[in-house]
Formats: sequence, structure tokens, C-alpha cells
Amino acid sequence: MSQDALARYKKGTDEYECARLYDELCAYSMDKDGEGIRRLCAGDYALIHMTGMVQTRDEYIAAVLDGTLNYYSTEHDSIDVEVAPDAATARIRGRSRINAAVFGGGRNTWRLQQDLRAEKRDGRWVLVESRASTY
Repeated sequence: MSQDALARYKKGTDEYECARLYDELCAYSMDKDGEGIRRLCAGDYALIHMTGMVQTRDEYIAAVLDGTLNYYSTEHDSIDVEVAPDAATARIRGRSRINAAVFGGGRNTWRLQQDLRAEKRDGRWVLVESRASTY
């Protein structure tokens, strides 16, 4: 876990837990930990790639595990969290430099921005959507 990116949030707060979701999604994706990704992402999770392609949670996990998406390192520049007043939903923006080789392309480092939505379900924060872009 990237303590520097999380240091601005007090442990145990909703903001910290949501920032941790993004950090752990990056870590589990690098580690090719399908079960870890499954725990973080709701069953109805959707990843919208820069190209507009949409993957379900299970499609994303399969692409990570089969080598279609290979993530090698992540350095967070920022993780910003905005929790709704009712503490039931949150928006997370992660900006990170990601070293990856995806969809058969060469390995490169991208400045990747993920705009994520999270919901608190059964008392636990889960990711429901992620939109990827560059910054």
C-alpha cells in the first residue's frame, strides 16, 4: 500500500477507506490477484477504458490474469476522495504513473487517471465504476 498517497486521510475515515480502494486495486492488478480485485469491486462493477471499451468485473479480472493487461509498477501522484453527505457514495480520482503493457502493445509508462465511483454496501465500501483517461 502506498502510505504517501494515503497520508492526507485519517485512518478509519470513509475518505481513507475509499482512497485505499484505489491503492489496493492498483496493487492487486499488478500482483494479478483476481480474488483481491473481486473483493474490492462490486458484482456490477464496470471499467470504461480510454478507448470507450467497457469491461465487467469478471472480464477485467480475466484480462489481468491472462496477460491481456499487465501492470508492472504504480506511483501515485494523487488520490482525491469526495464522500457524499449521506456517506453512502463516493467519488475517487486517482492520478498515477503506471508502467504497463496492455492489449498486446509494448511496455510503457502512462499518466493514468481513474475516476471511480464507490458505494457503501452492507457497511463496506466497494468500487462500482472506473473511467480511465490520461492527465
